[in-house]
Amino acid sequence: MKTHISLFLCVVISTCILFAETESAPLKIVSAARSQVGKTLYYDGAYKSLDYPNGDVPLEVGVCTDVVIRALRSGLDLDLQKLVHEDMKAHFSSYPKIWGLRRPDKNIDHRRVPNLKTYFKRKGYALPISKNPKDYQPGDLVTCIVPPNLPHIMIVSDTSNAAGQPYVIHNIGLGTQEEERLFDFKITGHFRLKVK
Repeated sequence: MKTHISLFLCVVISTCILFAETESAPLKIVSAARSQVGKTLYYDGAYKSLDYPNGDVPLEVGVCTDVVIRALRSGLDLDLQKLVHEDMKAHFSSYPKIWGLRRPDKNIDHRRVPNLKTYFKRKGYALPISKNPKDYQPGDLVTCIVPPNLPHIMIVSDTSNAAGQPYVIHNIGLGTQEEERLFDFKITGHFRLKVK
């Protein structure tokens, strides 16, 4: 009897390990973003001095970009703070000059939507913008403009409504939420990371 129980437990544990190892990168992004719901409760974009690399503001606060930063960091072990900072150091003239900076700032650059859009485009992650919900897959990143002119970024969820329109995971002011808002605002960018 003990042998059967041990064998059963080995099969269950092996299956769990196999499932964990085979979860796709897009679903890892979605899971990591969803794990922030109920933990990041406030919207706060104040400038903060951060550790480098892997710096972050307290988990209870953040902005839309922090949802993406945390999801890629914990889901795929990608540190956008470091990646964007290094790319900006090497190609500073390719990035927007909206803030009047003369050099990269590792504390804030990765927390700005226009910089993330530029980084994702430079890495070849851009896809056509579409109004067809089927074109948006789990783990995709979508940028948009919240009126009157606030840049915003969202992660496409693996949950969708009855019509097949995917939900998004983002922080638009009330902390990290998973909501049916993909087409609520004018989309300005659609990105899919090329990772395994």
